[in-house]
Amino acid sequence: MVDVLRELMLLVVGFVMLIKGADWFVDGASGVAKRFGVPQMVIGLTIVAMGTSAPEAAISISSALKGSADIAVGNVVGSNILNVLLILGITSLICPLIIRRWTIRYDLPFMLAVTGVMAFIGLRDNVIGRLDGVILWVLFIVYMIRLFIGVKKDPDGEEEEDERKQLKVWQLPLWILVGIVCIVAGSDMTVDSASALAAIFGMSEHLIAVTIVAFGTSLPELVTCVNAASKGKADLAIGNIVGSNIFNILFVLGTSALITDVVYDAAFLMDSVVAMITVVLLFVCVINKERTLQRWGGAILLAAYAAYFVSSVL
Repeated sequence: MVDVLRELMLLVVGFVMLIKGADWFVDGASGVAKRFGVPQMVIGLTIVAMGTSAPEAAISISSALKGSADIAVGNVVGSNILNVLLILGITSLICPLIIRRWTIRYDLPFMLAVTGVMAFIGLRDNVIGRLDGVILWVLFIVYMIRLFIGVKKDPDGEEEEDERKQLKVWQLPLWILVGIVCIVAGSDMTVDSASALAAIFGMSEHLIAVTIVAFGTSLPELVTCVNAASKGKADLAIGNIVGSNIFNILFVLGTSALITDVVYDAAFLMDSVVAMITVVLLFVCVINKERTLQRWGGAILLAAYAAYFVSSVL
């Protein structure tokens, strides 16, 4: 019992360090970018977007280096499923979510495609290697270029106001350094405690990754979406989630594979299929005249996550 409580406490501390570290890193890096005159739109599409995916990236890279491939892949796939079904489900119950035309026409199909690519390259030889990492990074660069073009052409798009606190010049490098240290230390602690809990309860690392670890690393997205809905900026929620999911596959898994080979177990085929089904389900729920994820759609997404969670545990 003492071991369980200790590992649970370490897991929570690891999550807190990951989330706060990512937040501090984004604050510092965004401040430096603004000092050099980088437009807010560019900061939002690069530094802020990568910052929200930093917990997933740190966990996946750390677990891959430690040989815990189930956590490396499960964290990404589990987070993507949880982001759509649970986070958008909860957020749409608070306030119906409007989706932009560009997201429907391009981002959702692209997210479906890259999820399929991840499953294909993983199942081909059960390893996502460095060459696969290069492929994912090429797709990531293509996505970023298209994203910059899309924001300029999107008639529904508008530049989001920066609500982050303004830091003094001397604070910027300190925030960046502290953020990186917290991300690295938090990821190391989270992977170790998750692996220990799996061993204590006789559970697979795969199950721990797609449930507990995925939920912990998705907390920044949950907070962002709920805050956006409560502040009347619900139209940003779906775009943020879709972008985060694409980042998780291309940036997080791609970077992990460039550092070390990531084993892709055949068991992840079902999770990858579920991830693709969630994209289709979201697409079906928002295809209406208002281009809105209504509360009934959110209820369907939550029910789908409950079914996935139960099937994973049983």
